[in-house]
Amino acid sequence: MLLVLDSMIVSAVCTPKTPDHKRIAQWFRDLLSQSGSSVAIVLPEVVDYEVRRGLLFVAKRSGVVTTKALSKLDALGASCKYLPLSSPTMKRAADLWADAQVRGRPTGGPDTFDGDPILAAQALEVGGTVVTENVRHLAQFVAVRQWSAIDPKAP
Repeated sequence: MLLVLDSMIVSAVCTPKTPDHKRIAQWFRDLLSQSGSSVAIVLPEVVDYEVRRGLLFVAKRSGVVTTKALSKLDALGASCKYLPLSSPTMKRAADLWADAQVRGRPTGGPDTFDGDPILAAQALEVGGTVVTENVRHLAQFVAVRQWSAIDPKAP
């Protein structure tokens, strides 16, 4: 199984401060220990961007040190398959975004950066399932599973 990480999962792994984030981080560590057997884990570039920009914004705006979280993000990229963006993926994402807008099921406003269709296009590119907390937005585009529904010992 090819699992494609959503930004909420990656953010929880990089900044496990709340009880929910700690549970996700432990789930991910358990999942990573199984990686290479029947599961492969993918970090899409758009997710790296979303999490990284948030960490950098917090650091620059409020002076909070995010070095440890950024190091975790870099380590995550090294321990998973990193999926870079490509022109065909971005074109597919634009098509997914436009379809969702026309169907009246947008995942973001018409003037906002909307990473969900880009993430979905990246997952479709590799035939993966997106692992997320927010199934509703992404399920219209791609196979999605709630992180808590995946047994890290037998995905």
